[in-house]
Amino acid sequence: MSAASPLAGTVEVLPSEDESRTAARFTVRDTETVLPGHYPGFPIFPGVCLVECAHLGAVATAPGGAKDHELAAVESTRFTGPVFPGDLVDIAMGWKRTPAGEWQCRAKLTTGRGDAATVRLRYRPLNTRTEAAA
Repeated sequence: MSAASPLAGTVEVLPSEDESRTAARFTVRDTETVLPGHYPGFPIFPGVCLVECAHLGAVATAPGGAKDHELAAVESTRFTGPVFPGDLVDIAMGWKRTPAGEWQCRAKLTTGRGDAATVRLRYRPLNTRTEAAA
């Protein structure tokens, strides 16, 4: 089952020479549906949308061993700079396998003004879901 996304635009995958280091980008268009209410008269792209950009970039660029995985946790987030309509958000991702057999993605999101956020996501194999979570 796929979940709804708050993003109106799409995350663009960028070429990568190494599946442990991947990249994507997202353009924050004026038409993003989250902007009018965040904040009226001074739109700022919400932090939860930056997490979603990181997640969508991660899903699209996951290493071969992480393809049949799902988001298990948002381990950490840190928002370090504002993102405005018209900004191009670059997403640099680093992947590593955990001792438990899960995958961790560390994403750094930047704009032309500098750092915007860091996000750490953890993905687990699809077959480890419990019936209660299904």
